[in-house]
Amino acid sequence: MSMKNVSMIDISEKPHIKRTATAVGKIILTKNTINILREGKIKKGDPLVVGKVAAINAIKMTPQLIPLCHQIPITNIEFETEIEDTSITTKVTVTTIAQTGVEMEALVGVSTFLNVIWDMTKYLEKDEQGQYPHTKITDIEVIEKKKIEI
Repeated sequence: MSMKNVSMIDISEKPHIKRTATAVGKIILTKNTINILREGKIKKGDPLVVGKVAAINAIKMTPQLIPLCHQIPITNIEFETEIEDTSITTKVTVTTIAQTGVEMEALVGVSTFLNVIWDMTKYLEKDEQGQYPHTKITDIEVIEKKKIEI
């Protein structure tokens, strides 16, 4: 495929409307890691707080990370996190008033949040060979997108 085929989509004729996208994803961890996280004893600090801040930064940087995404104003970001015995699930909803949607921003937010948890808990997840036999990031998907006339 030729590079001549690469271009941003022209959205100049599209109206500015309120748009939201919600993405979800999960990280699988050992029960021991989850227990240490719940006790607030992760060496680097609270992965849920750091993950949220990192996700907010990443969402705002999506056009720099994914080259053909448009720069759009982010008007709101909401997080929901559920901790289970061997996993953490996060849901990120991103809102804008723009000419294009925020699906990629929501996906980048979820991915970044989960990557931060991995980074901050990896010392607990490694086996004797330095591998991660139980740790997995999975089920990242957009579960809803909305357009709301303003």
